[in-house]
Amino acid sequence: MLKNNKKTNRPIATLFCSFIGHSYTVTNKITNHINEYKCGNCGKEVCDDTRGYLEELTLKQREVNETLSLFFKKRSKRQITA
Repeated sequence: MLKNNKKTNRPIATLFCSFIGHSYTVTNKITNHINEYKCGNCGKEVCDDTRGYLEELTLKQREVNETLSLFFKKRSKRQITA
């Protein structure tokens, strides 16, 4: 099962991100178009949605991304070997 994600309690970092903006880095590449990101300052995790916008990463979204990633990897392997 998936681990529960603990949010960081760093009010200074959260305040910094609210004024300056988040510093996202890719943490998990799901498909060619869908990625998971994490802010290096405050630890906020987001994901691409179906329209290309960023939305907060919930447990349900994380499970969907994991399933989609497995499907995408199997499909990619099949296309390479065929």
